[in-house]
Formats: sequence, C-alpha cells, structure tokens
Amino acid sequence: MRYALLALITVLAGCRSLGYYAHVTHGQAALLAQRRSIDKVVVDPKTPEKTRQRLVLAQEARRFASKQLDLPDNRSYTLYVQLDRPWVAWNVFATPELSVSAVTHCFPIAGCVAYRGFFRKDLADREAVRERSLGHDVALGEVPAYSTLGWFADPILSSMMRWDDDELVGTIFHELAHQKIYVKDDSSFNESYASFVEQEGVREWRQARQLPPPDEKGDALDHAFTSQVLALRDRLKAIYAQPWTDDVKRVAKAEEFEDFRGRYLAWRAGEAGGDHRYDRWMARPLNNASLLPFGLYDTWTASFATLFEQSGRAWPVFFAKVSALAKLPPDERTGQLQALKH
Repeated sequence: MRYALLALITVLAGCRSLGYYAHVTHGQAALLAQRRSIDKVVVDPKTPEKTRQRLVLAQEARRFASKQLDLPDNRSYTLYVQLDRPWVAWNVFATPELSVSAVTHCFPIAGCVAYRGFFRKDLADREAVRERSLGHDVALGEVPAYSTLGWFADPILSSMMRWDDDELVGTIFHELAHQKIYVKDDSSFNESYASFVEQEGVREWRQARQLPPPDEKGDALDHAFTSQVLALRDRLKAIYAQPWTDDVKRVAKAEEFEDFRGRYLAWRAGEAGGDHRYDRWMARPLNNASLLPFGLYDTWTASFATLFEQSGRAWPVFFAKVSALAKLPPDERTGQLQALKH
C-alpha cells in the first residue's frame, strides 16, 4: 500500500502543489490505517449497540448490492472507521464574484471537479481565505462520505451513522455505482447515474424486505427546492451577462439573493407545508459558490430511469448501456441523455 501511495504522489505532484497532495495522501492513508473489519466490530463487546445495529444493516445492504444490483463485489463497505471528527472531509467551492461557473481543479483520476477537498477543517478554512483573497465567492461543504472509485476499499464511516436507514443503504449503492462506471470531467453524468442507482436500489431493497415504498414527500421537496435554487442561478447568470458595470451587477446580485430568501419563506409556509429541513442551509451566507452543488445529482436521473426500463429492468443490461454511453464523445453523450429524458 505504501508504494501505491508514493506512486500516486509522484503522479499528482506535477499537477498542483506537493503540499496539497501530501495532505490528501496522508489523510487517505490515515483512513486506511484505521479500518476495522465490520465482522469484528459487530462482535466486539465495546461496540455501542446502536452502532452495531447500523453496521449489521450496512453488511446486509452490501451483500444485496452485489447479489441483487450487480454492483462490484469487493472489500469496499465491509470495513469501518471511527472518526475523531464529525465529518470525514470538507470541500471548498469557489466561483468568480460575478459568475456562476466554478473555479475547477483537475486531477489525473477524477478529472476536473468544482471543489478542493481537505481532511482537516483548518486547511479548508485556509483555502477558503485564499480563494476570497482572489476576489472569489466561496462556500464550504461538509463531507460525510466519499468514494475512491475502487482504488481502495472504502470503509463505512462513523459520520454516516447519523443517517436514517434509507440514506445509509442508498449511499452504499451510490458509491459502488461510481466504482462500476465513472466518466472523467462529467460530474452531471456521474452523479445522475449514481443517484438513479441509489434511488432504484433503495426501492428494490425495501421491496425485498417487505417494507413500504420510500416516502416520496422528501424527494418531492428536494426537487422543488433544487428547482428554486437552479432558477436563482439562471437569473444570476442572466445578470452577469448584461453589459452593465460591475457595481450595477453587484447590486442586482445582492437583490436577487435577498429576493430568494423571501421566496423561500413563502414556499416553506405554503407548498412545503412548514417543513424546515432547508433552514440550516438558508441560514448560511449565500453566494454564487454556495449554489454549485445543486443540480449535479438529478440532471439526468429521468434519462437513466428511461434507460433502465429500456433494459427490461435488468441491471446487467442497464450497466452495459450506461457503459456504452460513457464511451461516447461528450456532446453525443449529452444528446442521447437529452433524448432519453423526453
């Protein structure tokens, strides 16, 4: 393992600062070193009962993923790490002050992504300060789980234990889907595909356990809220494209965010039925960067749902079709996804 990590540092060091890659490599190595077999954790008398029950559920979901959903059968999510912090990592998102386009960061394996991840909060805060000094809008996001795309055996993390059953099970399906198929430089494709596998996988999981279908209310609220955020992003994009001075654009930008807060309160009191689940996010400072994560996870989920039906709801056939899409040139792939969406 040590040699693999050293080789990875050598490859990455030529792309960005050695200091950053030393940090993420050390953080990943620390996680790998802390892994314990879930089989051993669940029989350990020192393991809290609630944790034991959650890990037993994770074991069952892990077996279901490979046997019923045709997802990779490997050591990922058969191991557990008890973190010494509430989140495994923090992502720093940034955009120019008058743009909704992300400041991207490119990596040899994952391709270009709209954030930089850190295993230490203080380093994430330092990066946020650096980005702000460049005049960028910045947002910080907590990371409870992530995938190494099959390079290592990803563990269940203690930061995942606070989730409800469907979210825990669904995340295992989601991250294993990334291991099966991943396209560099196409986050919308990757996340929409994995989100569909998660949603359909949870539906089949609940059906196999003779549980009622997942509650669609939460998904409907998420979709409605995301639609509002994306509409805000479109309005901001239109403002930034105007032939106005930067000062005028800044005023219009501030007015849009203030108007959005009012729209949210009206929506929460009306359509959302008083649901407060988004209040924590709304209480944060809002800027261009805070809007970046929205839309990635559901842009093409309807397209993948259609593809699944066209595959006779057979997972091996579906994955073969997704793999074929993944190999297409970006424009052709987007065109086919668009056609499937209608």
